[in-house]
Amino acid sequence: MNRCHFMKTLLAAAILGLGAGAQAEDKPPMRIIVGFAPGGSTDMVARVLAEKLRQPLGQTVIVENKPGAGGRLAAEALKNAAPDGQTYMLAPNATGVFQYVLYPTSVLKYDLLTDLAPVAMVVSYPLALAVNSRTGVSSVKDYIGWVKAHPKEATFGSAGLGGHTHFSGLQLAKAAGVTLNVVPYRGNGPLVTDLVGGQVAAGIMTAGDIAPHQRGGQVKVISVFGAKRSPLLPDVPTLMEQGFNVDTGDAWTALWAPAKTPKAEMERMQAAVKQVLAMPEVRDILTNKQTMTPDFRTAGEVDALLRKEIGYWGAVVKATGFRPEQ
Repeated sequence: MNRCHFMKTLLAAAILGLGAGAQAEDKPPMRIIVGFAPGGSTDMVARVLAEKLRQPLGQTVIVENKPGAGGRLAAEALKNAAPDGQTYMLAPNATGVFQYVLYPTSVLKYDLLTDLAPVAMVVSYPLALAVNSRTGVSSVKDYIGWVKAHPKEATFGSAGLGGHTHFSGLQLAKAAGVTLNVVPYRGNGPLVTDLVGGQVAAGIMTAGDIAPHQRGGQVKVISVFGAKRSPLLPDVPTLMEQGFNVDTGDAWTALWAPAKTPKAEMERMQAAVKQVLAMPEVRDILTNKQTMTPDFRTAGEVDALLRKEIGYWGAVVKATGFRPEQ
């Protein structure tokens, strides 16, 4: 091939590449639906993804907030979206697992296992037990002793009823042989405010929401609920380490698509998510600013974990006798 022909070939390839890029940008924006208000942890992760996915997908991605009913409105919207690979939902396992366990399909208006399809896990993060410093406790054993001495304050705050933190608290109470009543809040923001202010003695929430407040001295994180210490909070022991047989696992967040979305489209998104989570700047944001672990897992791995957690929490919820309002 002579030099002139080689340059023409390069020019043609460049023009084709520009054309493909322009064609990708001409597509309507891809949507990531979030079932919570702007500013929360799920929303923040979605916005990081939306910004960075544009490069590997060659397409604009926008976040669409549909808050309400613990994420059910977003799941309903996803079920009703066209299965064309242009609409996804980012949601925590609480939306998937606990909504499925607590409500019949007639209430949900969708079936998690047949109407929605997991695409990829994005992050995982520890749940933490934190106490107000006025309690004077520094361990879970201390806290249980304090609860016994102050039965009128034997409560813990949770970001609503019927979720991961609510039932984790009940599991701790069972293991410790005490009664702990839940105080439901409309999200972790108001709970953190009351915990720091001393209106509630203890709270169970995502670690990232409370850990930064330890520096002020008003609160102390005394345990995490997973099987092993979180690398994000290496100095905080697990409940198991402190003598309580409780492992309710880390919380996690994943992407879902409408069930009939073509496999090629879901694999395209899965590959793009994997690429984004490997970016150093994304890992830095999620780890250091959100106290979350970038945790890519495939659709098959998410599905297996989802079904395992449904089985575990289904039995736990049934044993508590808890019945949500419908």
